[in-house]
Amino acid sequence: MSKVTIDNVTDVVVATLGQNGAITERQREIMTAAIRHLHGFCKDVNLTHAEFIDACMFLARAGAVCSDKRQEFILLGDILGVEVLCDMLTNPVTGSESTVLGPFYRENPPVLPHGASTAQKHFDGEETVFMEGYIKDTSGRPLAGVTLDIWEDAPNGLYENHDHDQPDYNLRGRFETDENGYFALRALRPVPYPIPADETAGELLRYMGHHPNRPGHLHFIVAKHGYRTLVSQVYDSSSAFLDNDSVFAVKDSLVGNFQKGKPEHGTDLYLRFDFTLKPEAAVSALAAE
Repeated sequence: MSKVTIDNVTDVVVATLGQNGAITERQREIMTAAIRHLHGFCKDVNLTHAEFIDACMFLARAGAVCSDKRQEFILLGDILGVEVLCDMLTNPVTGSESTVLGPFYRENPPVLPHGASTAQKHFDGEETVFMEGYIKDTSGRPLAGVTLDIWEDAPNGLYENHDHDQPDYNLRGRFETDENGYFALRALRPVPYPIPADETAGELLRYMGHHPNRPGHLHFIVAKHGYRTLVSQVYDSSSAFLDNDSVFAVKDSLVGNFQKGKPEHGTDLYLRFDFTLKPEAAVSALAAE
């Protein structure tokens, strides 16, 4: 090994890749780029050793915050725009646009019947919403048996897994399309809310001089065997922070228009929103190009 200098240290580290254990070409590609970009960053800002230690302590604090109810590293990635960038790189737009999963998803929400409400608790000032739509493939054919996981914050700006006063799985549910690809559900109008800013996420936001707020939105995971699972959000067109989302996840095609409710639905508001799923075969073809 060459003696290490400030001029050759990057090449010395890269040269060790795979020397003492087999690695794949993809691992080599990722680690080579990571090392070169990380070393380049340190040189660009003339990072001091004290700042390096501060960063290590920051990451240690972030790890200590992680639990089954809070994934701090996903939150940090959201604040830096990394998750939305990786999502766009992974999912070229050939159907409905995807966006970030976020840190508040819970597996196995209750399976609810067609048109049921996800709300188990009511709030002062809440607005009820009837939402319906169709799910089709990229050729316009309706897709039956598609599952839709939905979750959202309550009118107090909190998701149920961060609010002891909400019932378990409140404002979460799983629905399925009928033979025409149609789905319907009832929920509450989502409100803007601040992402958790009490731990390292807050430290990062303050260091960046950025606010923590997200516009009102509904989360969806739309899935069917043989099709690419869609992780997305639908945003309220009248919400604050649409043009200044703290995690940079808003896309024009995902903005929905909440209209006055129809008498036959018995809700304050009405929302129509359709989704398009890409067949897995089309996804494989894109990956091969």
